Amino acid sequence: MREPRNRAQKTPQASCVCPICCIMPPYMLEHIIRNGDDRQSGMAFETLRRSEQFRGRRATVGTITFMAQPGTKRRTIFDAQQSEDLPGRIVRTEGQPPTDDPAVNEAYDGAGATYDLYAEIFERNSIDDRGLRLDSTVHYGVEYDNAFWDGSQMVYGDGDGELFNRFTIAIDVIGHELTHGVTQYEANLVYANEPGALNESFSDVFGSLVKQRVLNQTADQADWLIGEGLLTDRVQGVALRSMKAPGTAYDDPVLGKDPQPGNVKDQYRGRADNGGVHINSGIPNRAFYLAATAIGGYAWEKAGRIWYLALRDRLRSNSNFRRAATVTVALAGELYGTESTEQQAVRSAWQEVGVL
Repeated sequence: MREPRNRAQKTPQASCVCPICCIMPPYMLEHIIRNGDDRQSGMAFETLRRSEQFRGRRATVGTITFMAQPGTKRRTIFDAQQSEDLPGRIVRTEGQPPTDDPAVNEAYDGAGATYDLYAEIFERNSIDDRGLRLDSTVHYGVEYDNAFWDGSQMVYGDGDGELFNRFTIAIDVIGHELTHGVTQYEANLVYANEPGALNESFSDVFGSLVKQRVLNQTADQADWLIGEGLLTDRVQGVALRSMKAPGTAYDDPVLGKDPQPGNVKDQYRGRADNGGVHINSGIPNRAFYLAATAIGGYAWEKAGRIWYLALRDRLRSNSNFRRAATVTVALAGELYGTESTEQQAVRSAWQEVGVL
């Protein structure tokens, strides 16, 4: 049964507090610019340039949203054909068979798996809960090392082939970016400091749940990696982030070392990365991992429901780590009983990462 909201249904936002949410942390691209060869540095610089240009363009023109019939999955995949013009040429629509292009098929399947998680587990009607059409553009730019949610659709680069593979290759990246859309229409967490780190963390959480559900994995079976398969075999690393062990996903001469902390005592306090939105997300990420594995079973069933209801009903745009912790502990008690195994697991998780 769908849990009733404890507040009025929100009006969909015209744009997100985060104007463009990218999977690639800026500090990783900056490392490549400093440490890569001429070609790698040039590609990383171009990726940063394009992302900044798109931020400016969206801030100027806003977004356009397209609705499907309520309760209807409607995916449309576009091909930018290495241009920077969006959305591009339509290459696959809902119900059409796979194409010969793996990026098209991965974008289609990943959007479908994300839609299914939200619809079948959380009874959510697409990203905005009102039937938003799922549009995706592949082959954006030339060797573009990023994927992003622009407020109304998904956009994927092909990667450079040296450090990064195509950005549709990891289904959790697709789930991550589409979840920025869910956050946009719900808590609308400000994309800076702790609220921004929560914004990134919720995307990692539900991106991981999309992957786990497709693979039919329990919490104990999952690898808890974000972006596995995205790094090429030339890179010393396994993924962009690890929810299980923040700070261990990569350690590479060109990309640098994964800077994520897993505890508040090591929290980044600087101004880079919008106050550490990609860095400090490791703290709530590890809290979710600890809660989900302590509860056991499929992570989307209980831990995922707690986190989803927190995002949908309880958090606000400026919520910090402590607010997220108190809200999820309270929800665990409401859903499963005071001092239940689930509530104890959630409380212990936040205590272990130093938030409570």
